[in-house]
Amino acid sequence: MEPKERRQIGAHYTSERDILKLINSLFMDDLRAEFEKIKENKNRLREFQEKLGALKFLDPACGCGNFLVVTYREIRLLELDVINILYKGQQVTSVEFLLKVDVDSMHGIEINEFPALIAEVAMWLIDHQMNQRLSEAFGKYYVRLPLRKSAKIVLGNALRLDWNEVIKPSECSYILGNPPFVGKKEKEEEQRKDLIAIWGDINNGSNLDYVTCWYRLAAKFIANSKCEVGFVSTNSICQGEQVSILWGVLLNKYTLAINFAHRTFAWESEVKGKAHVHCVIVGFGEQSRPMKKIYEHDAKTGKQYASIASNISPYLVEGSNIVISKKTKPICSVPIMDFGSKAADFGFLTLSPEETKDLTENYPKSKNWIKQFIGSYEFINNKKRYCLWLKDVQPEELRDCLPVMDRLEKCRKARLASVDQNTRRWAAYPALFQADRQPQSEYLLFPKVSSERRQYVPLGFLPPEIITNPTVLVVPNAQIYHYGILSSSMHMDWMRQVCGRMKSDYQYSNTIVYNNFPWPQSPTEAQKAKVEAKAQAVLDARAAYPDASLADLYDPLTMPAILVKAHSELDRAVEQCYRAKPFASDRERVEFLFALYEKLFAPLQALLETKVKGKKKS
Repeated sequence: MEPKERRQIGAHYTSERDILKLINSLFMDDLRAEFEKIKENKNRLREFQEKLGALKFLDPACGCGNFLVVTYREIRLLELDVINILYKGQQVTSVEFLLKVDVDSMHGIEINEFPALIAEVAMWLIDHQMNQRLSEAFGKYYVRLPLRKSAKIVLGNALRLDWNEVIKPSECSYILGNPPFVGKKEKEEEQRKDLIAIWGDINNGSNLDYVTCWYRLAAKFIANSKCEVGFVSTNSICQGEQVSILWGVLLNKYTLAINFAHRTFAWESEVKGKAHVHCVIVGFGEQSRPMKKIYEHDAKTGKQYASIASNISPYLVEGSNIVISKKTKPICSVPIMDFGSKAADFGFLTLSPEETKDLTENYPKSKNWIKQFIGSYEFINNKKRYCLWLKDVQPEELRDCLPVMDRLEKCRKARLASVDQNTRRWAAYPALFQADRQPQSEYLLFPKVSSERRQYVPLGFLPPEIITNPTVLVVPNAQIYHYGILSSSMHMDWMRQVCGRMKSDYQYSNTIVYNNFPWPQSPTEAQKAKVEAKAQAVLDARAAYPDASLADLYDPLTMPAILVKAHSELDRAVEQCYRAKPFASDRERVEFLFALYEKLFAPLQALLETKVKGKKKS
């Protein structure tokens, strides 16, 4: 397929490495463990083989059948181990009757005809390979000819057809696969209609990724059954605003439990034009497993580590099922964070360095009207841009500056032509920014978008004379203590867990990340003073490289040793405001913060519910 077409329909080839991660966690590890436990008991082995033969699988976005092929191979290999023990040393006249597992246990749904045909043929091919393995083990040639059974691959849109027509929930053992990777902004019209059909009854359901449709249909399909589900997905379903929408429904309306999870890992594929995304694997069902597992993946070594959890939260850490929803104010007593000012000027109030130089040389008075204009890109990369800040300029001064008057007329016309009603209203004020949120004193700037390669999102203090745009967030009246907490690994790990993403980059949010962040509750004055001192040391380390941009200073390959050390010492000072014992990992920090969030939010939630009940009663 062409890369553009593959990207649009989310038809990305899943590597065997990632398929095995899913099927091992979903059922193969348990089946192998059961086999090891009973392999000395032939009666129980026969029952176990019957169990293997009764298993049925559904991939509701099967493509060419990769998941079904690998699943079938692994089940057949396990069955071969069973057969070798049951019939070892016996004279076998025909191996055909030794088998219980067959290709008709595999079911799939695929929207495109050619991949659906490939999937069906691929199942016969893997069946033939497994039959050859059986023939070699017993010295009896066996081939299933004529072909009497086949995998059931249904051609159609899995979001429109009834899965019950493919297989009954009572018969299905496991649902698995890798539903399409299509972000909420990349959906085509038909895909948008699919999303509305599945999520139209839920507030903000249109903000969800396309893949979430399969999650909801799977949840609905397995109701009142023992069937379990495991999907490979982009990690966006466990981050940002989507968590409260998706998992709020799955865990409450359908009373599901997350039974295992593979935390974020890089997508792997040998195909050209592969998706550059980060994935998670989530396994869930109505039956809650007594022993839940969370898997971590070391990107450097490729090793996998598992830990036991009493409960797995929607953020794929140990904790309760509480979800982070948007809040208009911080849950802790800290300064308000807001967006930068919005020009809505269509470029007519903003100036490049060259345009600024030309204007000020020809109209010296304009120097008083021109301010540095900064967004995330300019702040991080040390680039200069300027704007016309005309809110206090006298009309007669503007009339004498023809280039500025020309810009104002063009801004007025552009606003009048806007499809946005509020922007059209502001055509009456062409010299002003549509939303003036400029602080009157020094403020703390936080970039909205930052590279996921950075361990720390760079932030800093700026004077009120520098005008911000909406690609940054600002905290007026912030103190260096606030800067220290927000610059620490405690806050960065929280951000990485709950923020949304733009591609793979962090997309910071005041309503999701900042307003929900659990700040230290009772730091001593000595602890606060230490944070302030270490935060100043970070700023001093940055100041030692005046010609370097923040992009240079925070690149993991070029970050100066003095800055690395300063941040490390700040991290420890901030952690001591939470507890004396150091945190062993980012996941441990996040689990601690979620527990603290729940403790802080519970009284607020109770108060909110009381107010709502009071309104209903009145």
